[in-house]
Amino acid sequence: MARTSSCISTSPIFVIAAFSTLTFSGFSLADPATENKTLLLDDIERVVVSAQRQDSLLLDESSNVSVLNNADIKLIDATHINESLMRIPGVWISRGNGQEHLTAIRSPVLAGAGACGAFYMAEDGISLRAPGFCNANQLFGVNSEQASQIEVIRGPMSTLYGANALHGMVNVISPDATSLPELGLALEAGAHGYTRGKFTVSKQMNEHAFAAYGHATQDDGYKDDSGYGQQKLNLVHQFHSNEWQVKNLLSFTNLNQETAGFIEGFEAYKDPSLKESNPNPEAYRDSQSFRGYSQWRYQTQDNEYYQITPYVRYHDMTFLMHFVPWKPVENNGHKSVGMQMQYYRKFNDIELISGLDWDFTQGWLSEVQEQGFAPHLPQGTHYDYEVDAANWSPFVNVSWQVSNELTIDAGIRYDDTEYDYNTLAPAGSACAPAVNNCRFIRPQDQGVSFSDWSVRLGSNYAVAQNHRIYAQYARGFRPPQATELFRLQDGQQITQLDSEYMESFEIGVRGAAENWFYDVTWFDMSKKNHIFQDTQRQNIDNGETDHKGVELAVKWQFLPEWYASASATFAEHKYANDIQISFSGSILGNEIDTAPDKIANAVIGWRSEQGHSAELEWVLMGDYYVNPENTAQYAGHELVNLRAAWQVSEQWTLSARLLNLFDKDYAERADFGFGNYRYFVGEPRALYVSVGYQL
Repeated sequence: MARTSSCISTSPIFVIAAFSTLTFSGFSLADPATENKTLLLDDIERVVVSAQRQDSLLLDESSNVSVLNNADIKLIDATHINESLMRIPGVWISRGNGQEHLTAIRSPVLAGAGACGAFYMAEDGISLRAPGFCNANQLFGVNSEQASQIEVIRGPMSTLYGANALHGMVNVISPDATSLPELGLALEAGAHGYTRGKFTVSKQMNEHAFAAYGHATQDDGYKDDSGYGQQKLNLVHQFHSNEWQVKNLLSFTNLNQETAGFIEGFEAYKDPSLKESNPNPEAYRDSQSFRGYSQWRYQTQDNEYYQITPYVRYHDMTFLMHFVPWKPVENNGHKSVGMQMQYYRKFNDIELISGLDWDFTQGWLSEVQEQGFAPHLPQGTHYDYEVDAANWSPFVNVSWQVSNELTIDAGIRYDDTEYDYNTLAPAGSACAPAVNNCRFIRPQDQGVSFSDWSVRLGSNYAVAQNHRIYAQYARGFRPPQATELFRLQDGQQITQLDSEYMESFEIGVRGAAENWFYDVTWFDMSKKNHIFQDTQRQNIDNGETDHKGVELAVKWQFLPEWYASASATFAEHKYANDIQISFSGSILGNEIDTAPDKIANAVIGWRSEQGHSAELEWVLMGDYYVNPENTAQYAGHELVNLRAAWQVSEQWTLSARLLNLFDKDYAERADFGFGNYRYFVGEPRALYVSVGYQL
């Protein structure tokens, strides 16, 4: 029996969003007859926040950075974050069931306790989860669907963002309240009982601006006994004067999901009798989050400012662990207070950014199994603990304009992370005294701390007016997550883990010519102290992995009303030492499982002077191994999506999306566990239609 749904009502009256001038992948789609700025300059002059922790120009960056702007986000109109980020090179947000996902940024898809700590996921530069308390699915806790832009940096960025900015970061930028319409509404309907409503309201009063925007979604699910209800709401207040800029943001999210688990068997996703089945009708995930911040910037003069951003966050999640045979229920969460403090000053040819970040968190986790499964997998409480954590980190970043052509950047950061762990269940084995190989071990109360340095050196050289060569060396890190330290198994009483760290080299070219924009990056990264669970289920940290490849993005306006864009990644991710995660011998030199060697996306689109548009998208997922031994493999897939929009009148817009146009059988993610191929099934052809109104 499936669990009775606790989904909050998502009546269409809640729905929403403001429609404005559409764009595609960074090019303005304003009327071609009146547009007076070339498309290439729209790309290279785009303002970005992530790379320097302040507004800066993409052309001038000394590292990779990719941006989806608000128009991109509206055009894609994603039902899941992976539909948006598949257009970013080097990124794969691997979709599970419902809103679940795992992340790959210049990496394989990283799974397992604490692996999500390799990615910094943020809203307006503030981490969605506290340092040490990551969650693999954390992107469903931010309103990316109505963001001003989404910025992605691939590779280490720890000097500016600290813990967890190891393989990369995703920064969701909230809209400026002054840019939103007074009223925007949209209603959408699609396959499998999908409905979504969006809204935006705003008001300006002298130096103040207020806005509220959000959406509510109900999806009955493609698979049996699945589906979800999800709601997101953001409240914004802004104030601006000659010296002061203030932005206050409150974010609320709720998810109630009936989860469909893996289906098993080689290429089971092609079997009509299995594709819609749900082996875990009892599985569910309930998640609530709240975040708030108040950013105050005092501009003393054109070349100097002070900025302080206090924030709070709260998160709570309960779910059935359907992916393990004994199916316990986990509850985890945390509440935090923190502060980001920053000082900026420009001295002639030198720009200085320095600051101090601190974060204090109270976290908790419990795991309870309702029924006995085996003597070493007993009924009852497996874990029940609390962790108080503190993180503080000063940093400094300097940019030197050596000449008109050459800029050099350098940064350094120190991070101190401390955990104070307290078990609420008796320490030791969770099994009966006579059981010697108990799966679940509760450590004694203890305190653990980590000290880490990160450094970065980059350069940007102008070979011509709109063409740059950029290069970067970066060393990033992530401390062990709380689950890796205190959720021990199979007799392990204490961990001796150190922080993972990554050394990264990259060189790229970026620029524009006539109606072209291009960005190509080569990277070579080496990770040490990789934390993993060995064949004895012990958490250890002697892993080494290598990651290298090429990423490219190209955009072309080949006719006044026609455009094309493409992104691609060609990469190798390999085990660099013989870590003991396989029972079948050495895996040294093997490709890491769930690491495609190629991912690509291409778009061709049209927009008329009247505002009508159409876009055809091709998606390629290359083949990949699904086990460390490289004996099991997924063959990959290709998909085609079609999107179109009609500007019915100045206020009304009608749009449609046809996903998986040719109705291909495919897996969103392939896996190999407990001796079987396992798949999350990709959905068949699906049509979504929406109507929008804006004042």
